[in-house]
Amino acid sequence: MMTVDQKYYFPTGGLPSQKETMTQRAVFTEAYAVIPKGTMCDIVTSFLPHWHKTRAWVLARPLSGFAETFSQYIMEVSPGGGSNQPDADTRAQSVLFVTDGQGLLRLNGQEHALKAGSYAYIPSGSDWALEAGVDTLRFHWLRKLYVSVLGIDAPEAFVTHEDDHDINLMPETNGAWGTTRFVEPDDLRHDMHVNIVTFQPGGVIPFEETHVMEHGLYVLEGKAVYKLNQDWVEVEAGDFIWLRAFCPQACYAGGPGPFRYLLYKDVNRHMPLSL
Repeated sequence: MMTVDQKYYFPTGGLPSQKETMTQRAVFTEAYAVIPKGTMCDIVTSFLPHWHKTRAWVLARPLSGFAETFSQYIMEVSPGGGSNQPDADTRAQSVLFVTDGQGLLRLNGQEHALKAGSYAYIPSGSDWALEAGVDTLRFHWLRKLYVSVLGIDAPEAFVTHEDDHDINLMPETNGAWGTTRFVEPDDLRHDMHVNIVTFQPGGVIPFEETHVMEHGLYVLEGKAVYKLNQDWVEVEAGDFIWLRAFCPQACYAGGPGPFRYLLYKDVNRHMPLSL
């Protein structure tokens, strides 16, 4: 349940009452999908190999003709749970972003304490394990196959926290729109970015962004009206928006507090010429 000052929304499962109406805001089109928070109940969770006392809500996976580059899960690890074999695909790089609880990440021989707001980049081929502490650990897990480039080194692992990074404000917006970046845009070692975008009440994307990057957009806080292709859609904390390449997008932040979302996009590589 979301509290007034909570910066990172997370689902807790359960089931809707039999008295509730079944029609919500869920939609899947050829250009975008919206998975509202109300759909993230107990019966749509998944269990993953070698993860103990853990369940996951799968928000995105590669789909031919839609978004093809990444997967995204919301992971819920009960106290003492976790995995020593988290990912069987050694080609996959990962980002973990913690929304609730505490945990211990063992990454390439080093230990890192995680808490809400922690961010970990895990390169492909890394040796890692994760264990929840005395409270339930909840985090986003984003995965993408790393695309190497001859003459460019692979990126190194790192663990950080949102509080250690400034918001980069968009020019001429009077502070209404900014991005917290965990990787510099011109660091060509990286082929994906996972950022946090923040709008103050009344902030807008003042044009229809139409670009090659795919997006996974999870609303951490607040509410807005989002333009997706030709449709205006209301979204709030806990909703997930999934965009294929070139889907037009814009938004108005509705207030009364900040509108914040965790944003994935694929970057810094040539376009593949085969399907």
